[in-house]
Amino acid sequence: LSWASIMFAFNSLPPDPQSVGDSWREIWLERLEHCSPWLATWLEHQRRDRFWRHGSICEDFSAITCPVFAVSGWADGYSNAVFRLLEKLDVPRRGLVGPWGHLYPHMGQPGPAIGFLQECLRWWDRWLKEVDNGIENEPALRVWLQDSVPPTTSYDFRPGRWVGEATWPSPRIGTRTLDLGDRILHSGEERGDLELTIQSPLTVGLFAGKWCSYAAGPDLAHDQREDDGGALTFDTSPLDAPLEILGPPVLRLRVSANRPQAMVAVRLSDVAPDGKATRVTYGLLNLTHRDGAEHPEALVPGTPYDVTVRLNHVAQAFPKGHRLRLSISTSYWPLAWPPPEPVRLRLETRGCRLELPERPPRPEDGDMRPFDPPECASGPPRTLLQPEQHDWRVIRDLASDVSTLEVIDDRGVQRFDDIGLVSGLRGVERYASTADDFASVRGETRWTWRLERGDWQVRTETRTVLTSDAENFYVQADLDAYEGGSRIFCRTFAATIPRDNV
Repeated sequence: LSWASIMFAFNSLPPDPQSVGDSWREIWLERLEHCSPWLATWLEHQRRDRFWRHGSICEDFSAITCPVFAVSGWADGYSNAVFRLLEKLDVPRRGLVGPWGHLYPHMGQPGPAIGFLQECLRWWDRWLKEVDNGIENEPALRVWLQDSVPPTTSYDFRPGRWVGEATWPSPRIGTRTLDLGDRILHSGEERGDLELTIQSPLTVGLFAGKWCSYAAGPDLAHDQREDDGGALTFDTSPLDAPLEILGPPVLRLRVSANRPQAMVAVRLSDVAPDGKATRVTYGLLNLTHRDGAEHPEALVPGTPYDVTVRLNHVAQAFPKGHRLRLSISTSYWPLAWPPPEPVRLRLETRGCRLELPERPPRPEDGDMRPFDPPECASGPPRTLLQPEQHDWRVIRDLASDVSTLEVIDDRGVQRFDDIGLVSGLRGVERYASTADDFASVRGETRWTWRLERGDWQVRTETRTVLTSDAENFYVQADLDAYEGGSRIFCRTFAATIPRDNV
């Protein structure tokens, strides 16, 4: 909803008269006529069909024949792709993952930022100019192994160190297996065959942060104790030695549900001696997609299934004396849209285990070539006319039992001095639910974009609302465009889309 909505705003913008001349208005009106919310299109494809397959690299990795340098960040939404590319491609390839959000590494936040532009030049020099700079002899994968930190929603810097692996998957990475017991994670201890149940409140997930962080505001996960109250949690004993992991933790579950459609949300947290819980990684699975997203299949209520939940890849150090916490919930709103109705899951612990990708120390890590300091062009000269504002507010109205996450994403107003263009962008997102009424879930996004140069003044306003009941999704979207003080275009979109095992 969030990404589709901001693209709705982007696609509504006019061309610059300074670039296209007097035809700008005609071009703009034609563009507005064809501007529609992507969200409705996406919801019409709730399984992996041709719409998704046509642009997916995994349909034929052999189609890629050029060298590939794949880059992401642990706070980004796309870090898993780096590891899939390293594993599946058959060309010279290199992977780089830092602590960053969805930003280029030379501007990376959380830091440390690196000299990414220099790394790109080294890669292109080798494979486009055949410069013998030795880059192919460096580790195929280089990642920032993050140290333990207290939980908060933004970091200027993530402590840690750079580590490397010669190949990926790395034969050096072992598996530490932890069994699920009576609210504990244990290794090699018999705890019996328990049956544990969980039916989470809709509010689990209000402290999850954003799926893809842009590091522009407080959009990372908060202290996980806020969400753990509505989850089934399993803790290890305090670690008697440090533990480092690199890769995707995997949870094997033997689970049954009381409804034909259900989801499971899994989180792995670092719990400090003072009890604060920092989310390390997480994974989601729509249980109707347990055998793949092409052909989802409803659950048979009460029937146990063996399923696998792969958590996002991560590189993380857990200090001695800390505990690992596994949290399982049946909702994770608003990061994920909830199932059609409340669900109760039953776990059979004898069939449940957590597999951690344990990474032993690698002495060669200290010998890796250090990154150059970041170099970044300052960009066009600009004057800030109105500061940015970024807020995340969890609002709990105990009288009405309405819970709301409100996100203020105000990019401020700035003037690009060399072309005299003033630009301002402000977004407000609200995600709300009432008690455990699954039909009450509602997401609304509003974006206002203004552009000015002298007497030329334009503004677009977009609004997208997504709701649902047990049978359908409902999309309503509005687009208004203004020239000066007059509205020159308006359109309302409405769509009812049947739920398809979602």
